[in-house]
Amino acid sequence: MLAIGQSAPDFTLTTTTGAAFRLAEQRGRHLVLYFYPKDDTPGCTAEACSFRDQYEDFLALGADVVGISSDSEKSHQKFTQKHRLPFPLLADTDGAVRKRYEVPRALLGLLPGRVTFLIDKEGIIRYIFNSLSGATDHVRKTKEMLTALVG
Repeated sequence: MLAIGQSAPDFTLTTTTGAAFRLAEQRGRHLVLYFYPKDDTPGCTAEACSFRDQYEDFLALGADVVGISSDSEKSHQKFTQKHRLPFPLLADTDGAVRKRYEVPRALLGLLPGRVTFLIDKEGIIRYIFNSLSGATDHVRKTKEMLTALVG
């Protein structure tokens, strides 16, 4: 898996609105980039809703939030609307970005893993949290690390 201190690999994916999201264009703001297994499953819904409920806190700390899974844009649109998510979800349908970020599979390789990266304003990975269980811990721990990073 990627390590803290490395440059975050660049990528371009499509958002729920059909726009292109380019990591290289996000410089100047911190970014919480979280990979999750599947839209509308219990753990993934809890994680997304926790990010939603604390989204303003992340913005106030100078960070944007973006979720990535292999679900389609259409699936992301439904998930976003159903749970009123204020941040973009990106469709990595072929798993290429997940592979570039070296996100491991979980449960004996049966499920895509759940990993959150905190990327600083210069595009450097400052924190990585890897845990399939405890989906809302991703939000809490990443916010703690972001708070420490911005001082």
